[in-house]
Amino acid sequence: MRVIVIGGGILGSIAAYSLLRAGAEAVLIDAAHPGRATQAGAGIVSPWTTRYEGEALYAMLEGGATAYPDLVAALAEDGETDLGYARVGTLCAPEDPAVLDAIEPLVRRRAAACPLAGDVARLTAAEAQRLFPAMAPRAALHLTGGARVDGRRLAAGLHRAIAQRGGVIRQGSAALLTEGDRLRGASLDGEAIGADAVIVAAGAWAPSLLAPLGLRLAIEPQRGQILHLRLEGMDTRAWPVLYPMTSHYLLTFEDGRVVIGATRETGSGFDQRVTAAGLAEVLGTALSVAPGLAQATHVETRIGFRPMPPDGRPLLGTVPGLPGLVIANGLGPSGLTVSPFAGRVAAQLALGEAPPLDIAPYDPLRR
Repeated sequence: MRVIVIGGGILGSIAAYSLLRAGAEAVLIDAAHPGRATQAGAGIVSPWTTRYEGEALYAMLEGGATAYPDLVAALAEDGETDLGYARVGTLCAPEDPAVLDAIEPLVRRRAAACPLAGDVARLTAAEAQRLFPAMAPRAALHLTGGARVDGRRLAAGLHRAIAQRGGVIRQGSAALLTEGDRLRGASLDGEAIGADAVIVAAGAWAPSLLAPLGLRLAIEPQRGQILHLRLEGMDTRAWPVLYPMTSHYLLTFEDGRVVIGATRETGSGFDQRVTAAGLAEVLGTALSVAPGLAQATHVETRIGFRPMPPDGRPLLGTVPGLPGLVIANGLGPSGLTVSPFAGRVAAQLALGEAPPLDIAPYDPLRR
C-alpha cells in the first residue's frame, strides 16, 4: 500500500514514519513554507501542567506525551538520537500563590493517573531557584516527568529515518488528484503520483490545498514570536521547563540556550515580521519571571504560524465521500506535544485500521 503524506513538519513526518514501520510505502511531500510551526515551536511536553481541562483535548495531549518514549526508542534503533528530547521536569511558578493553590489538585490528579508524569512536589522559592537559577523567587509546583524537545532536530532525525527505511521525501507544492468521487493521489508541481491514500498534514497551509475539492477546513494561522537567548558559560541542559501559568514559558537546551515564548497573534495571516510589540511582550514577561536572563545574549527570534482550530481540539479524521483522504491538522500551540500520537493515528486511519480512541470529537470538517 502506498500513502502520500503532504506536510513535512513533525505531524506529517511522524505519520510517514509510522506508515513505514507498519510496512506501507510512504511518500512525504514538503513545501518547506517559511514560518512552519515545527521549525519555530518551543517543544514543551508536559500536558499534566496545562490548564486545558477539556476531555477530548487533554486525551490528545497526554497521548502525545506518553507516545514520546516509544518514538525516541524507535528512532534510536534507526540511529537517530540527536532529537533534543529530555525529561527535565516542569516548574509551575505563577506570580500569584493562589493560582498555584488552584492548579495543584488538578496536576496531582493527572500525575496519579499517568506514571510517566513522575512525582509532584510543592517547592519553596529557594528550592525552585536551585533548579532554575535565573528565575525570580517564587514558590513552585515541580513535576519530574515534564520534558522538552527540539522541533528542528526531531524533524531532521525523522526525515533521515524515513529515507533510511525506504521512504521517499520530495520538495515542492502538492495538489490532490481525484477522479469522480475517488482519490487518486497527488500531483507535485504537475507530476502525478498515484497512491491508495493521502494524509493532509500541511498545517496552516492546508485550507488552500483542500479548497479545490470543495472542502472547508476551519483553520487559520496564528503568529508566534519566540526568542532564543544564550547564557554564556552556563550549563542549562538539565534546567526544567519554567511555566508561569500564562501563555508564556521558558525552557532550556544545551550550550546555555534559553527559549522564551510566545506571542499568540490571532488574525496575523502569514505576516513573517518580528515586531517591536512582540519582542516587548515576550522579553518583558521573561525578565519578570527570570530576571537572571538580563545579561543573556540574544541569538535569534523565530516566527511560526500555528494552525489554529475553531475550538481548540485537533482536526483529525477521514473525509466522507472521499475514501482514502485523511486530514491531520489543528494542533495549535501543542503540535510538538500531540504529534507523536496524532501522527500515529493518522497513519492508522490511512491504513484502514481502527484508532485507539473515539475520533468523533476531532471531526476535521466540523464547524
